[in-house]
Amino acid sequence: MLTYLCRRILISVPLLLGISFITFLFIHLVPGNYFDKMRMDPLISEETIKKIQAEYHLDKNVVVQYGYWLKNLARLDLGYSFEQKQPVAKILKSRFCNTLILSLSALLFTWAIAVPIGIYCAVRQYSFLDKVFSFLSFIGMSLPNFFFAMLLLFAASMTFNLSETNPLYGILPLGGIRSADYEGMSLFGKIADLGRHLVIPTVVIGTGAVASLQRITRGNMLEVLRAQYIVTARAKGLPENRVIYRHALRNAINPLITILGGELSGLLSGAALTEIICNWPGLGSIMLTAVRSQDLFLVMGDVVVGGVLLIGGYLISDILLAVVDPTITYK
Repeated sequence: MLTYLCRRILISVPLLLGISFITFLFIHLVPGNYFDKMRMDPLISEETIKKIQAEYHLDKNVVVQYGYWLKNLARLDLGYSFEQKQPVAKILKSRFCNTLILSLSALLFTWAIAVPIGIYCAVRQYSFLDKVFSFLSFIGMSLPNFFFAMLLLFAASMTFNLSETNPLYGILPLGGIRSADYEGMSLFGKIADLGRHLVIPTVVIGTGAVASLQRITRGNMLEVLRAQYIVTARAKGLPENRVIYRHALRNAINPLITILGGELSGLLSGAALTEIICNWPGLGSIMLTAVRSQDLFLVMGDVVVGGVLLIGGYLISDILLAVVDPTITYK
């Protein structure tokens, strides 16, 4: 296993280099750059702009610029954000925790709901609830996240029209990550306040994922339940719960673990619109802002974080597969 992990890490290095170089190249292929925006400010002289470009080696060709960026990256220096006026590492550090909290919350929400429903629908195939959940899953997969977020925010805003004595008054906040009086709360109060702010973005991001994962779980379970060894286990008189959860689920969950590897980075990129609509200060929203303003170093920092999460996620899924399925070995 250790040899396999070292080999995977070594393979990931040229992969990250390829991702970063293609992104670096594409940013330069787009017409204009951030300094064109600076030139529109009459208070900033052309000499000042050239001095900044020379300081960060942005007056060189794209290959030389990329070489300097790699050199700084080797020293764990992600550069400086011209748009945010602060180091990229500082921005990503403050935003990464927020996105990680939201992503883990959506991940737990997705798996806690989708897997049990998928198992239930597979065991009771063509039942009334199976048809209901299948219908709801199609709605969940087709419902746009940004539209669903606006619907939930509108519903939450209606609670502020109630009387203040009503227990539902302002039960869910309309955005942000914490309330104005957050610092004065107790530890339990801070956790509860964060939980209230997580509800809407978690449900928005998780709804589509629940619908998709539920269908996959149902399909995998149906395939396994038709296998010969399941028929044999039932013929031997084993309890139904043991057949389903001990034998069938253990084999049906393997493809789901593989899916888990790509979900973390997928949530990271897929949460951008939700973060903007819900005013959640995460990496997705800052990435969109960086791309629109052509903030080179901030975009590259986001790409590095996303690439590491993607590679790390699939590596974790491979390890979990070996833990769950003893027939899988890595050399």
